[in-house]
Amino acid sequence: MIAKLSLGALAWGDVWFDGKTRNPWDLEQGSSGSSAGPGSATAAGLVVFSIGSETWESTPSTRNGVSGLRPTFGTVSRAGAMTLSWTMDKLGPMCRSVADCALIYSNIRGSDNIDRSVMDVPFQVPKPRQIENLRIAYVGSAFEDTATTENDKEVLDILRSLGIKLIPIELPEFLTNALSFLLSVEAAAAFDELIRTNQDNELVRQMRMAWPNVFRRSRYIPAVEYIQANRARVLLNEKMNELFDSIDVYVVPSFWEDNLLRTNLSGHLCVVLPNGFNNKDYPTSISFIADLYNDGNAIAIAQLYQEATSWHKRYPPKYAVE
Repeated sequence: MIAKLSLGALAWGDVWFDGKTRNPWDLEQGSSGSSAGPGSATAAGLVVFSIGSETWESTPSTRNGVSGLRPTFGTVSRAGAMTLSWTMDKLGPMCRSVADCALIYSNIRGSDNIDRSVMDVPFQVPKPRQIENLRIAYVGSAFEDTATTENDKEVLDILRSLGIKLIPIELPEFLTNALSFLLSVEAAAAFDELIRTNQDNELVRQMRMAWPNVFRRSRYIPAVEYIQANRARVLLNEKMNELFDSIDVYVVPSFWEDNLLRTNLSGHLCVVLPNGFNNKDYPTSISFIADLYNDGNAIAIAQLYQEATSWHKRYPPKYAVE
């Protein structure tokens, strides 16, 4: 291990108690929240790879222009990592390329007899001739959304040019946002001692939508509502399982509507990788989602796209290789 890298306060947002991890693409900008240090260090070439985390809507892979794998829940041990949510926290590799993510994942996955949620499951990335049999979809309304960028739409064009027949789909209808408080309740339980000893008063950010007040409010959520929300979560999981009966992988803009929340609640994997730059010359990204325990399928399609582009080879100007 080379280093332990920093993150925003309790893994939420670009909020710092002392010092600041900066975005190597713009040193005036922070490097975001839960995996700020890993994302920044990997993008700047300080490390070959790093281990990051996601519970819900982690942005450092996108902001720092690196490739990241959020593996299927329960395939990588979280032993030693700070807990936010026992049922949603996931650790995975952040690298320059998707191929590197696959290599690192193959070495860190599997049970360690410490994190009891981890299962030993096979991991295989389909070979080129096997990719032809994968059913690749895209979320139609997401790419028709006026907020969707040209970088995202171009991803579909590139995939089609590679001979992939894309299937238009829609995500199952569900009131996913109504379940978001599950994370808040589990986080409040994880930081129960911090709250009881009033150390939450020492956190920098004390506004209404910040951890201290989220923790405090969560103590007033009835246990009945928490149980009912988890029952509803099972229904969401069943709907997502039904979706993957007819497809193997789907492509979606990284921050489109409730996709991040629903796939973090359901435990589905995600491969996120650079797909260009915006008008401020900041990196943008695209996401590939596959069925549970089929991380190799998403990796294969994401790698196929990445090999047809060169976004992952671009370094921040200050760190560019001469």
